[in-house]
Amino acid sequence: MTRLEKLASEIRACRICVERPESTALPHEPRPVVRLSATARICICAQAPGIRVHNSGLPFSDPSGDRLRDWMGIDEATFYDVSRVATVPMGFCFPGHDAKGGDLPPRAECARTWHDRIFEEMPHTESGSANPSKLLLIIGQYAHAYHLGPRRRKTLTETVRAWRDYLDGAGGLVRFALPHPSWRNAGWLKKNPWFEAELLPVLRKEVARRL
Repeated sequence: MTRLEKLASEIRACRICVERPESTALPHEPRPVVRLSATARICICAQAPGIRVHNSGLPFSDPSGDRLRDWMGIDEATFYDVSRVATVPMGFCFPGHDAKGGDLPPRAECARTWHDRIFEEMPHTESGSANPSKLLLIIGQYAHAYHLGPRRRKTLTETVRAWRDYLDGAGGLVRFALPHPSWRNAGWLKKNPWFEAELLPVLRKEVARRL
């Protein structure tokens, strides 16, 4: 068993948010949804599974996934080929619903316990290699905060609007800052037509380069 496989096994057995939560315990049995890969050149770094993904055990097995795959210009078979596409959300388990019926934020325990270890173990191509740098699709404000750090702007819209600033390949990684593909963001997409007109064609080109 490789170190990455061992790490994936540890994550699948994780019960920290039930047995040693930092705040309120997870309101249901954990079911971590994460797909690690030593060969994938694309990594989807999103928020946390919704209830449908919790039930299926597959990331983005819902209408949000349909929209994300359309943004990327790929089909389901490619999306779920873990040798080519990894998925590492900020929270691995469905966090539960808030009082209004929306999803709660990703559990903080996941990132603090696992994320640094994951990205140390998942290799990427160094700058100057014959292969293109790894592509990170960074989805939502929590992922923006972790993966962009001080380069993140004040708001999600400002961060996504600055998408060209994250394509520099720093550290062997090309980053796309994206909104969540949820139907709840349909209004955001209408207010920001530049996203589909300018960003998505470049995103699809970068995805295709790595497949």
